[in-house]
Amino acid sequence: MNQKRSSLPNDVQSCHDMIHQLGETVGEQQREVEQLKHFIDRLLRQRFGARSEKIAPNQMSLFDEPDTPEEAAEPEDDEPPPTTVSAHRRRGGGRNKLPDHLPRERVEHDLTESEKRCPCCDQTRQRIGEISHEQLEFIPASLKVIEHVRFKYACRECEEHVALAPVPARPIAKGFAGPGLLSTILVGKYSDHLPLYRHESILSRNGVQLSRSTMSRWVLETAELLQPLIDLMKSRVLQSSVVHTDDTTIPVQDQRLSRTRTGRFWVYCGDVAHPYSVYDFTPNRERAGPQAFLEHFCGYLQADAYAGYEELYRSGRIHQVLCWAHARRKFYDARTVQPEAAHRALLFIQQLYAIEREAGVLKSDLPQPADCEHWWKRRWQLRQKQALPILEKFCDWLTETARSLLPKSPVAAAIQYLLSRWSGFTRYCTEGILSIDNNLAERTLRPCALGRKNYLFVGSDRGGQAAAVHYSLMASCKANEVEPFAYLRDVLTRITDHAADRLEELLPDQWLKQHPEAHYTRRR
Repeated sequence: MNQKRSSLPNDVQSCHDMIHQLGETVGEQQREVEQLKHFIDRLLRQRFGARSEKIAPNQMSLFDEPDTPEEAAEPEDDEPPPTTVSAHRRRGGGRNKLPDHLPRERVEHDLTESEKRCPCCDQTRQRIGEISHEQLEFIPASLKVIEHVRFKYACRECEEHVALAPVPARPIAKGFAGPGLLSTILVGKYSDHLPLYRHESILSRNGVQLSRSTMSRWVLETAELLQPLIDLMKSRVLQSSVVHTDDTTIPVQDQRLSRTRTGRFWVYCGDVAHPYSVYDFTPNRERAGPQAFLEHFCGYLQADAYAGYEELYRSGRIHQVLCWAHARRKFYDARTVQPEAAHRALLFIQQLYAIEREAGVLKSDLPQPADCEHWWKRRWQLRQKQALPILEKFCDWLTETARSLLPKSPVAAAIQYLLSRWSGFTRYCTEGILSIDNNLAERTLRPCALGRKNYLFVGSDRGGQAAAVHYSLMASCKANEVEPFAYLRDVLTRITDHAADRLEELLPDQWLKQHPEAHYTRRR
């Protein structure tokens, strides 16, 4: 104790300096603790929390400002003012009607002759009506072998000039897999997220033994067969006025390494006039991937703030449109550390999304919902009238708040993320065709994340490229509400000998015009 006292300075100024230094140290440690708590909260939410970024209505009501000075002068009641919350539109209850296109089998249940006798007069009762109910039954899929027989002909006189019927087109040369079997495997893996080993067990229950290596080879060969169709879809996507893009990771097996390495799936979604979604696989996240894909694109690119896009923006032919969902997520993650500032920012963003919801109502009010040009004009007018003033106030608040926050705090980082890219975040107001966020691309990438949880990795870079081909077809079928199995079965039957100059007929939206029975309505 005496040694500690002897180490303290005797003069008052030195003591003040030491206290000041200790105070700075404690403050720095407290800020570090807050940052670590923020980091732990984010990890816990990613691991165990809900995906939605909903805010309690009473949190938003804290920032409601009175409209007039008289309202501000009124004393507060004991009970908080009611908060208006938009009602969640739920689907109506009850049982859905079974589809009319399904085959129906009538099963009659009649009384026996003794049961038909009247217990009173012993006469035979007459039929006066019937009561029926429907029961939905499932018939398991079945396998069959189609034997293609080609007859040979020859001249008996000269015993020459042998003629043989031509070989029917096959999706895989010298392969025994039919278009229906290949379509089942592809739809199962890339739409229903079933790995090939599960297909192996499903087929074995039907008495057929197919190895995973065989099915994997079929996946690669069908991807090469369908590649020209994907190239055509890519050219159509690049003709769009606006393209949505995003990327996600995928583990890739590498024989040279003792572990998997990280590859990337990129998705590029076209506009309404070019309703296709094309995937691209790259072995890494270098900027060369999107630069090569978007080499001939001119228009708006709706994406996140990935630095690899900067070279594209500097060219002047591509305009940056950023995602407000990404900006909102940064404030949402910071709400537990700095709740007042974070909730104030979330209130501004909530007002911007309320305008978008109102624009959605305007779309539903159109006499012809397909009249997109008219809807885009009305949405642009609504944004100019209502969104721009909110954005101006939001920018002023961000600039003022940033001066009072520590630079490394979570809210300050979120503010810096917004202000340093403000032109990209506000550009959506310049055109009605642009969206406020990039959720379209994120939703389109979701099947990759679901599949990754099941099949865990792709076997090689070639396997990643094949997966990109099949994911492109599944996503484009979903965007155009095309039943993928019927589409793939027909395309695999025809594409082998289909004329290259008529390949457009096999695009999902064009194919659906010739096969309206394959249209299905997605659950919203």
